[in-house]
Amino acid sequence: MEDAGLKFKRAREKLGLRYRDVEEASQKIADRRKNAEYYVALSRLSDIENRGIVPSIFRLYSLCAIYRLELTLVLDWYGVRLADIPADASLVEIASTHLLNMQARSEGEISIPLSLNVGADLRKTFFLNRYVREWGKLPLQMLAGLDVRHHRYGFIGWDDWSMYPVLAPGSLVQIDESKKRVVASGWTHEFERPIYFLEHRDGYDCCWCSFDEGRLILQPHPSSHVPGRSFRYPDDIEVIGQVVGAAMRLDLGKRHHTRS
Repeated sequence: MEDAGLKFKRAREKLGLRYRDVEEASQKIADRRKNAEYYVALSRLSDIENRGIVPSIFRLYSLCAIYRLELTLVLDWYGVRLADIPADASLVEIASTHLLNMQARSEGEISIPLSLNVGADLRKTFFLNRYVREWGKLPLQMLAGLDVRHHRYGFIGWDDWSMYPVLAPGSLVQIDESKKRVVASGWTHEFERPIYFLEHRDGYDCCWCSFDEGRLILQPHPSSHVPGRSFRYPDDIEVIGQVVGAAMRLDLGKRHHTRS
């Protein structure tokens, strides 16, 4: 916390700003926002710089605006990394299926294999860790060029067995928002049939769908023993998009058998 205060002090001095300058600037922001919480008094600024006092989110905003600092950078000074939110969120098991309303961030790094040992045949399935010779860090900015404009992500709740065994509870699904039209044919088996992510008055569902006289029929997997439901379309339900990818666990069979 003291390091953060010192960094604020250096940022202020680098711009040649006095305490009074910062106070007056914050007053302008508070007036524009019509919220006195944005105001940074002289005594409060001194406490932030010299006593390790953590500013409120409003004062933090004002200081970032005045010092021309990125909010994500300043939060990192206090040990708060926005890039860690998805990882920390994964520690909390949510029972109901839901959308992930968190945007992918470009800061941070991921581990990738830089080189493989001789003998790794990429045409065949193999245990990656056994063949990786060197791991390295890839800045997430390198992935910024990927086209993710039409993709959102959803989480299949730990109590949602409606598409098991095709989609297990706890699965992370990728949703293509450009594919909202429910199709009635064109597949040869259940793994080719489109799965849709849907939002309605009771929350979210992820399952197969069909139409019947102006109603959208939600069709869970027969093996799940979850009853189907129907909604007036489009009045009572929205198709978020089609599930085009999934990451899921494969060891839930025994748990499902116990529940049944």
